[in-house]
Amino acid sequence: MVVGSVGELMDLLRGGQGDGHGLRVAALLRRSHPFDKELQVAGLLIDHPAETIRPLLGERVARLLRLHGRGAPDAGPDPDAESLGHAAEAGRSPGLDAGVLEDWRPVLELVAAGSYGRTA
Repeated sequence: MVVGSVGELMDLLRGGQGDGHGLRVAALLRRSHPFDKELQVAGLLIDHPAETIRPLLGERVARLLRLHGRGAPDAGPDPDAESLGHAAEAGRSPGLDAGVLEDWRPVLELVAAGSYGRTA
């Protein structure tokens, strides 16, 4: 399944919230990397397959999810993938106040529109 819109993505996230791991990871990344919205979104989607969101959210978000899923980057250390991994581990603690999923809709819409694309 490929997600084609932010609305579809929100439905997918609502259906798979489970223990809130993605919300906690995104919240941690929002604090540690406040200007990197793509990294935060990768954290939100940490438990979802990269290729389902690549057309909507872009290659960088999908690449971070792929690297995280493999446990190691292809070509040497990637600081963003390492940050994602650290936040994913820390996000396993259920006591963290991560907010609510609806807070992420505007960020998802902006990333989907390419407003936060990084060139480096």
